[in-house]
Amino acid sequence: MSVRVEFFYDLSSPWTRLAFHNFRAGIAGRDVAVTWRPFLVGGVFNAVNQSVYESRANPDNPKFRLSFTWLKEWARLAGLRMNFPSEFHPVKSVHAMRFCCALEERPEDLLAFSEAAFEAYFGDARNLDDPAVLEDIANACGLDGAALRTVSGSDAVKARLRANTDEAIARGAFGSPTIFVDGAFMYFGNDQLPLVMQRIDMAAAG
Repeated sequence: MSVRVEFFYDLSSPWTRLAFHNFRAGIAGRDVAVTWRPFLVGGVFNAVNQSVYESRANPDNPKFRLSFTWLKEWARLAGLRMNFPSEFHPVKSVHAMRFCCALEERPEDLLAFSEAAFEAYFGDARNLDDPAVLEDIANACGLDGAALRTVSGSDAVKARLRANTDEAIARGAFGSPTIFVDGAFMYFGNDQLPLVMQRIDMAAAG
């Protein structure tokens, strides 16, 4: 039986960009059933982790300064472009995550759009807070960007994004990405992916 994994993510997070790529590489050859769960990391921060805003308010903090250096080294290791921070950082991701929620029942399309949006923001420094940019990204993936933009603004999609975010908070999330293995074991961030893979292998072994 496949090991069940839920991957909660927000497109605005650079560490999520890394984890999104590295997690998919890590599960290659493993029997894993992944549910991709778009959520709003800003909502999580507001609810349970406002220290993130405090750290941003003190850019001279040595750990904060070095984090961008380490981020680019992680990106180099993964073979990813990381043009970050850009002029659009920090970006409001609500429009982007509504686009993702509109695709949640179509996982292949969701993956294609998410990968392209990550690359647009972190590689090309495009503004994910602009619905026209998101529509263009969707079109480039072979999706109907205009239709997706319309659906993303519906009450149903807005409610879904809120529900995903509220669920993540209720289950203990404090940032993006938050990964659950077999519903019970929670992990956070790119650096914990070895633990995720270890847990997957343990679950697969019974």
